[in-house]
Amino acid sequence: MRITGGRAKGISLTVPRGSTVRPATDRMREAVFSSLGERVVGARFIDLFAGTGAYGLEAISRGAAGGVFIERDRHAIQALRRNLAAVGKSLGNPGEVMRIATRDALSWRPTDSERASLVFADPPYGVPDDFLVELGRFLPGIVEVASDPVAIVETPGQRALKVSGWHCFKTLGKGRGQPVCQFWRPD
Repeated sequence: MRITGGRAKGISLTVPRGSTVRPATDRMREAVFSSLGERVVGARFIDLFAGTGAYGLEAISRGAAGGVFIERDRHAIQALRRNLAAVGKSLGNPGEVMRIATRDALSWRPTDSERASLVFADPPYGVPDDFLVELGRFLPGIVEVASDPVAIVETPGQRALKVSGWHCFKTLGKGRGQPVCQFWRPD
């Protein structure tokens, strides 16, 4: 697994062994960032259920201003710290624009400066449907509304997400049993 584009392109990312972390594939991240285009440059992000940090680190490599990684699994956090250091080193940045919040994603609350225009959410695939309902309620409260925010949520193809007051404007992926990324924005 590697960073697929930007200034840190090619940097390998550490994945914890034997972990329940399921990193976003290089191909899916490439498709997501191709769809986002220049929207990433200068943006602040939140990487919920960060795992290895692949989405947020890809955003930094492609010009994002900074962001917060939310993760609670200690093995994933160790890998995330190594990945943050590797990408930061390649960019000549020791990571001062990126922060790790070590807690459950849906219990985290951003400060005003941590609200973001991009949210990446890649929850564990085994979560029950009511968890996705809670995620849908949570997303609107963490974004910077004035920045025309976009939330990218990766789920198995058969899982449905609903975000009150938001609409899904793009879907990437093949569906049934395969990862699908939905792009959401406020109505």
